[in-house]
Amino acid sequence: MSSLAVFSAALLSTTAGAQSTPNLAAAFAARPQVEQASMSPDGKKIALVMPGKGRATGVVIVDIASGVMKPIYGVDGVTDQISNCYWVGSARLACQLWGVMGGATAPISYSGVVAVDDSGANVKLLSRRQRLGEIYMDTRGGGIVDLLPDEQGAVLMARAYAPEMQTGTIIRVDQEGMAVDRIDTRNGTSRTVLQPDRTAVDFVTDGHGLVRIRGHEATTEEGYARGRIAYQYRPAGSSDWKLLSVVNYTARTGFNPYAVDRGLNLAYGLEPVDGRDALVSYKLDGTLARAVVFKHPAVDVGGLIQIGRARRVVGVSYTTERNHAEFFDPDMLALQQRLEKALGGNKDVTIIDTSADERKAVVWAGSDTDPGRYYFLDRDTNKLALLTESNPELAGIELSPVRSIAYRAKDGTEIPAYLTIPKNSSGKALPAIVLPHGGPESRDYWGYDFLSQYFAARGFAVIQPEFRGSAGFGSAWFQKNGFRGWRTSIGDVADAGHYLVSSGIADPNKLCIFGWSYGGYAALQANVLEPGLFKAAVAVAPVTDLGELRASSRDSTDYLVEQERIGGGANLAEGSPARNADKITAPVLMFQGTYDLNVPVAQSRLMDAKLRAAGKRSELVIFDKLEHSLRDPAAREKMLQRSGDFLAAAGK
Repeated sequence: MSSLAVFSAALLSTTAGAQSTPNLAAAFAARPQVEQASMSPDGKKIALVMPGKGRATGVVIVDIASGVMKPIYGVDGVTDQISNCYWVGSARLACQLWGVMGGATAPISYSGVVAVDDSGANVKLLSRRQRLGEIYMDTRGGGIVDLLPDEQGAVLMARAYAPEMQTGTIIRVDQEGMAVDRIDTRNGTSRTVLQPDRTAVDFVTDGHGLVRIRGHEATTEEGYARGRIAYQYRPAGSSDWKLLSVVNYTARTGFNPYAVDRGLNLAYGLEPVDGRDALVSYKLDGTLARAVVFKHPAVDVGGLIQIGRARRVVGVSYTTERNHAEFFDPDMLALQQRLEKALGGNKDVTIIDTSADERKAVVWAGSDTDPGRYYFLDRDTNKLALLTESNPELAGIELSPVRSIAYRAKDGTEIPAYLTIPKNSSGKALPAIVLPHGGPESRDYWGYDFLSQYFAARGFAVIQPEFRGSAGFGSAWFQKNGFRGWRTSIGDVADAGHYLVSSGIADPNKLCIFGWSYGGYAALQANVLEPGLFKAAVAVAPVTDLGELRASSRDSTDYLVEQERIGGGANLAEGSPARNADKITAPVLMFQGTYDLNVPVAQSRLMDAKLRAAGKRSELVIFDKLEHSLRDPAAREKMLQRSGDFLAAAGK
């Protein structure tokens, strides 16, 4: 971890220089000015997780009354990174850390939680320290499962335990797996409220300190996950656990619980209804009375909307062409409507967090041409004050509007997509990019996207296809997923390129493709499926060999799940761009970090070697000790600049 003094200087210099934009790549590569925000229970302070210099991240406290911003805690981003911070009292926070260690040949992830006063004092590690006698290292530092809103400074945490050995004899075999501990964050003392369990993977509380639901992963004798989690619940006032549901996450079936309403004595979660994920509730009184709270006829429910330290459920989110919030809490619905009217324009508005009485809030608003702004809201005085912009480095750069379209695949299916046409362009005969998303169990969303906007700023039209295999559109659209059903998924991606040409938007000699992760796989495999369609391809952290991807998970507990996800047989050879490098005619540029835990860096190295052996043009840029998302602004700047130049040269 970096010292606070070093981080403070880096943060202040970054903020002070926010108006300076040396070039497009640097501006779009910059990390958002705020990565996460949380409001104190008394509504007097806001904690912001903000970037420092390079990979550094820190916590800054904003005093609402004075407007003073004070950095209190920071990490260097190389050893540790901060993902979020939440208030565990009116003057204390708990922050989730994560990182990668172990070297480029076998990197592993780890996590942890620390607590700190809002003055920066009394930093305490809340995760368990490894004991000398433990027979293996469990890098799961755990996470907070309840902020205990009725108390000051204590939390419930899921923490990992390992068996202990002394002089060759196991002395504590019962101490294995995830437990739930109550921890006083001020002095670090703890007591166990749920004993360690080797198969426990999930816990859901009532928001006030009582664990009502626990999930157990089904495993083989060898410890491999079977792709199923059995959820149990206990009725109010009882210690007996009863079966709630079984979720098969490979088949995408079953009720997946996310929250418990203590007053209504029910669990909220997502469950397939008529082929799409819906918000469903089950009574936790022994009857398991079921109710469909909300479903959409065309798309999946994306998630629950929860506010406050008790994580009260007030609505759901979903995405059609645009992002939507459906509130079933009347007060929050009225507030959302007032905010949308006050902030005006074509914006998404999100209530990020509130005070304990819900009278003060942190609000975010943004759009396709506005990366967003954070506001402080005081409902008692009707005050709505700007806190900060999300991306001040983009000041003075005109962003391009994003519109929802649909195009026809070869089999006649209408494929939804987002289309970005460079602002002030003719919209015809442009250099163009097909930009498939990652996942593949993911989707794109309307709003600001740094990749599509960077390329649009350089004059490219950009299409982002929601190919079959994407998540969010129901099980029929998801099909077998984008690996096992790659012919359909990649066919849809290629047909996005055909649409750009047939509609006159793209110059066929300047049609390119860019993708990240699964999108990188799609960028390469589309060139196998339709050689010559794309004149250049950029792949960031791409999957290139399905068989090798399966094999690389052999030491993971998810090995069997990955086998099912990727498939086998002839699909492994036919669906692997590295095994079909001779079919690719377009020049290829790839980027990847050595600490990538999602896709082994060996995948890019293999593709580069296969392309070169086949006499093709290939370039590979390796970033040392960077993970899948390349969170270093300098690395992202290099990736954007080189990609833009590479794709701009296509067809010349």
